Amino acid sequence: MNPTLLASTNPGRDDVPAWTPDALACHGRFAYQAIAGRPDYVWPNGARLAVYLGFNIEHFAFGEGLGAELGPASPHPDVLNYAWREYGNRVGAWRCLELFDQLRLPAGVLINTALYDHCPELIDAFHARGDELIGHGFSNAHRQGGLSEDDESALLAHCRDRIERHAGKAPAGWLSPWISESRATPDLLAESGYRYTLNWCHDDQPMRMRTRAGDLWAIPYPQELNDIPMIMGRKMDARDFADMILDQFEEMRAQSARQPLVMGIALHPYIVGQPYRLRHLRRALEPLAAARDRGEIWFTTPGDIYRHMDSLPPEVIARL
Repeated sequence: MNPTLLASTNPGRDDVPAWTPDALACHGRFAYQAIAGRPDYVWPNGARLAVYLGFNIEHFAFGEGLGAELGPASPHPDVLNYAWREYGNRVGAWRCLELFDQLRLPAGVLINTALYDHCPELIDAFHARGDELIGHGFSNAHRQGGLSEDDESALLAHCRDRIERHAGKAPAGWLSPWISESRATPDLLAESGYRYTLNWCHDDQPMRMRTRAGDLWAIPYPQELNDIPMIMGRKMDARDFADMILDQFEEMRAQSARQPLVMGIALHPYIVGQPYRLRHLRRALEPLAAARDRGEIWFTTPGDIYRHMDSLPPEVIARL
């Protein structure tokens, strides 16, 4: 039988090619590299495990567009789900900020630039405590993956310039709303001056991605240790999510004796900022802060991770 006649079937997808014995299509951004056998290095102060908070602060259009859902979506304007998300900006984010202050934890704050029109004082509060501001689109009501290259490039430039205008410094990193990418997104990020992306969850170490404008760092960003898929998607209890953070921490701390690793924790204030969940988040973060105080880990931000990687000897970077 001619293998080219064995068409794949995938309901809902009309772009699945016929099967052939040829090599599969590849993104071409990086080659496979097993974690065993990579060059060794250390984080600042000799730490082996880098830990960071990816704190997503988002704004959504009222009565249109995309949005995370607490309950079944209603016809627009869908007040229930809009108001639940807005709780994160009015209350939840401020409660989380207090917790981060209490534990002296820095955060990588992923921001929709529409927040500068909606509640600039919230972004200013995180910026004032020295947190890193990371590009996260204009609004999570939209996806960027379907944009033309010109429109996507304009979006990246708008977010870069808006953050620089308000914070005095252009963002080094990017996380696409809904992790939505076009085939050109890494190229456009590098061309727009971004130095790293959080979109790819393929590794526990920072890796270099090839783009038409040079290398772009891929900093590990969690899709498992993330309150959206776990609490909202899989209906995980707040206690279990806190236990998950602690289990991940203990296991990765042990693994990092062999290789330097990155552990990210992805949070959204309309989820973990709810009082009963915040209590369990505190329970999970206190042991991490204590380990930081003992010098056992490096509690940091994605931007500082990329800068440390850039500072490694060229012969080490060349093998990553």
